[in-house]
Amino acid sequence: MSIFHCAAILFDLDGVLVDSTGSVDRQWRAWARQKGVDEEMVIAIAHGVRTIEVIKRVAPHLDAEAEVEELESREADDHEGVSVMPGSAELLQSIPEGRWCVVTSGTRHLAASRLRFAGLPVPKILVTADDVANGKPHPEPYLRGAKLLGMNPEECLVIEDAPAGIESAHAGGMKVVGMASTFQPAQLTAADAVVRKLAEIRVVVDPIAVGNLFELKV
Repeated sequence: MSIFHCAAILFDLDGVLVDSTGSVDRQWRAWARQKGVDEEMVIAIAHGVRTIEVIKRVAPHLDAEAEVEELESREADDHEGVSVMPGSAELLQSIPEGRWCVVTSGTRHLAASRLRFAGLPVPKILVTADDVANGKPHPEPYLRGAKLLGMNPEECLVIEDAPAGIESAHAGGMKVVGMASTFQPAQLTAADAVVRKLAEIRVVVDPIAVGNLFELKV
């Protein structure tokens, strides 16, 4: 068992709180075929990274902002196979109020749509692709989340399913629990611990802990 002491937990969304891998793959592949881009090349880099950065990389000749609006609008409407990750609601309810947020590479519209569809609360602090100049694996998204929570980065723990997100969190000075949903455990070895499901994570609140820290047991 691994035990982490933290003051807040920052969650990635897709592949962590919401299972949307099928929708993501389906819409990216449809987009790639429509635009004449290699599907496999797109899928290899699409998870955990902002849509605009993927498009700029694989199709620099296109109007990236217009493509993002079209693609993520289609993703927001595509609920086939999208579901809440088992244990998401229970884990969120176990965290002290004001001590968690969501940091996602999707747009605010897409993130809010998926959270509502999954029956999960839309947190007061939701850092999206719209809120940063640099997406994951740059540390900006998670550093912004920590700042908005009013926490020091080293007091925060991140739960991520993608290598780009793990790199982002570590670059910001945070510990990371990798979740083997989108990627295999062998691809998440950079994380400080790896789980296959959220039920493996337990939050233990100590009311007299120094600095209002609590324990997360994996």
